[in-house]
Amino acid sequence: MSQKEALQLFQQQKVRTVWDDVEEKWYFSIVDVCGILTDQPDYDHAKNYWKVLKFRLVKEGNESVTKCNQLKLISPKDGKKYKTDVADTEQLFRIIQSIPSPKAEPFKQWMAQVASQRIDQMQDPELSIDQAIIDYKRLGYSDAWINQRIKSIEVRKELTDEWKRTGVKEGLEYASLTDIITREWSGFTTKQYKHLKGLKKENLRDNMTNLEIAFNILAEASATELSKQRDPHGFRQQTQVAKDGGSVAKAARNQLESQLGHSVISPAKASDYILPEESTNEEK
Repeated sequence: MSQKEALQLFQQQKVRTVWDDVEEKWYFSIVDVCGILTDQPDYDHAKNYWKVLKFRLVKEGNESVTKCNQLKLISPKDGKKYKTDVADTEQLFRIIQSIPSPKAEPFKQWMAQVASQRIDQMQDPELSIDQAIIDYKRLGYSDAWINQRIKSIEVRKELTDEWKRTGVKEGLEYASLTDIITREWSGFTTKQYKHLKGLKKENLRDNMTNLEIAFNILAEASATELSKQRDPHGFRQQTQVAKDGGSVAKAARNQLESQLGHSVISPAKASDYILPEESTNEEK
C-alpha cells in the first residue's frame, strides 16, 4: 500500500496518522487516541491503558480490535519506528464507544472532519496548502516564516519528483541525497543539524529560521535544475548533483556571513521563536 504519515492536531494534541492512497482512508494510532480521550500524563500511561482495554475487548470478542492493523510509526519517545496498533475511522469509532470520556463526541467529529478534508484535498491540491497554513498559524509561526516554509515544501516536491524521474529510490536513497545537500550547504548532516538544535523526533525544517529555510530552498532548487540539465541516471550519479546543488547555497551563505560577521546556522528551534500569542488568537 502507498502510505503517507502525518501528525494531526486535536485540541493541540498530536495524533499519529497514516493516509493509505490505495484504500483512500486514514489510519489512526490507537494509543494516541486513548491518551487524549483519557487525559493520560504521558505515552507510557497511554500505552498501558490501551493494553488493558485491548485485552478486555478481545476477551469480549470485539471485532474492531481483532481486525486492527499494525503499521510502523515514529515513536514519540525516541523517534524510532515501531509497529503500532492503528485503526481506520470505522474501527476507531467502535473502540471509542468503549472509552468513557467527555471528549469522545468532539473527537468523533474531528475524525470525520479529517477524513472529509483529505478527500477534498485530493480533488483540489491547493486545499492541502491552505490546511498547512492554518496548522502552522495555529502552532504560532509568523506569516513570513509560513510563506518560506510553504515555498520549501513546493521546492522539495519538485526535487523528489526529479529524483523519482531519474531512478532514485524512495527511502534510504532520498535520505542519503538529502544528507549530502544539507551537509554541503550547512556543514552538518541532517542528524548533526537536529542535534545542534536539540531535536529528536521533530521535523528539522519546521525548526529552521527564515534564513536557514531560504538557503535550504536555494540548495534544493539548484539541485533540481542541475539534474534537469545533466539528466543523471540513478542514485550514484545524483550524488554529485546533490553536492553541486548544495555548494551553490554554500557560496551564497558564505557571502552573507562575511557581511553579517556571524553564522546563519542557528541552534534556535521553533519553540524559541514562534509567537504563542498568535496561536491563542487563532483558537479564538
